[in-house]
Amino acid sequence: MCSARRDAGRPRGKPIEDAILAATLDELARHGLSGLNVARVAEAADVHKTTVYRRWPTREALVAGALEAALRQIGAELSDTGSLRGDLRRMVEVLALRVGSPQGRALVQAAISEGADAAVGALGADPRVRAQGGVLAVLERAVARGEWDPARHPPEVVLALLTGGVMHRLLMERQPVDAAWAEAAVDALVRGLGGRG
Repeated sequence: MCSARRDAGRPRGKPIEDAILAATLDELARHGLSGLNVARVAEAADVHKTTVYRRWPTREALVAGALEAALRQIGAELSDTGSLRGDLRRMVEVLALRVGSPQGRALVQAAISEGADAAVGALGADPRVRAQGGVLAVLERAVARGEWDPARHPPEVVLALLTGGVMHRLLMERQPVDAAWAEAAVDALVRGLGGRG
């Protein structure tokens, strides 16, 4: 540990939050939600424990914060491929990479656990979070290109089907999301949306 902590002199902003949330993901991967220890998170992030609690007053709020950051990161990796099919394939790849990692698996398990219900539920109800990071932008681009009619298929349902499918494959079936599976899943979804083949 260095002699001066990262939060010495009370610097603020994203670098400290990023360090805390990264440490939270590592802590969840090692110990799960029931073993999540804020003191260890603070030590790993090289900040004081009060710095963590100032931003996230409970362990559950810290998990919700990590989930929100993960959603932003996923959204930032969703490039415009020029087609609904291509964008959905990219989404499957990114989700598989993130959810398939030890930190991603631990975050999903923590988010669906009873202990985090209230904090994660409040996060999911926030429309800014649901739209952030570019995830819904994938569907908005498809609408603009005339590939999809949102009046027939609400975006939340489409995203739930795709993300739920990836998580089921990885976490329930314990099988990889390979190219063949991703292509079959996207094909079924695009055809169901009435998109071009």
